[in-house]
Amino acid sequence: MNLTSETASALLYGPDKQGLVAQVSGWIFKHGGNIIHADQHRDAEEGIFFQRVEWAPPPSEIETQMAEFTAMAQELGMKVRVSRSSKKPNVAIFVSRAAHCFHDIILRWKTGEFNGEIACVISNHDSLREATEGYNLPFFHIPIDPKNKLEAEKEQLEILKNHKVDLVILARYMQILSAGMLEKMGCPAINIHHSFLPAFAGARPYHQAYQRGVKIIGVTAHYVSAELDGGPIIQQEVTHVNHRHGVSDLMRKGRDLEKAVLAQAVRWHLENRILVYNNKTVVFD
Repeated sequence: MNLTSETASALLYGPDKQGLVAQVSGWIFKHGGNIIHADQHRDAEEGIFFQRVEWAPPPSEIETQMAEFTAMAQELGMKVRVSRSSKKPNVAIFVSRAAHCFHDIILRWKTGEFNGEIACVISNHDSLREATEGYNLPFFHIPIDPKNKLEAEKEQLEILKNHKVDLVILARYMQILSAGMLEKMGCPAINIHHSFLPAFAGARPYHQAYQRGVKIIGVTAHYVSAELDGGPIIQQEVTHVNHRHGVSDLMRKGRDLEKAVLAQAVRWHLENRILVYNNKTVVFD
């Protein structure tokens, strides 16, 4: 058995049929690999099989095995995405004025929590320039208003291209990415919404929650789609509140949730643990 510190991971799904787990694990064994982790799920309603498998191939064979595994999975009628642990995706952070998620993501990255590299920070305000440069990261200030939105997005797209960005994190970025920009970005974007979607969508969710006298509040991390706040949900979390909590208390509790939930969603994405299917996600945590 050959072991290596580098691993390959595959996310695959397709019509369920007998023997899929055996065929996948058997292929890895036959090609000298060692399975590190494997998990699977069957959607009983749709008859769809989902799996994540991570394995250590023989030294120097990882690229070959990734290509051959992809071909094997496709022959089984599966859709598949394979990545290698040594590849660290480039990440761009979009932020406005609220800084809690911005600082949290960067500090987690600096402690090695994420399998990725922060390439740049883009903001429609200049208030976080000094903090960004203090982290030795490039900062781009691109003001946006209804008149210049198209030109601003062109500038943002050029920055993403120049920095070879693989993932965009909207760390409380208070602007809507247009359908055209999402199409041209060529990479996914993860947003943290300060509400438990689909409840209290839109502006001032904590004020809405306070007015309704809710007993729990929550946040949602989701992939961004052309439908506002309608992309596939990755992670959600809630906390209890009561009649003694005012709007400021709800916002404070919400900020704590936002940091944790966004970080979890980013971590799962960078570790190739999220499979998107029919505007839903299967997360192999």
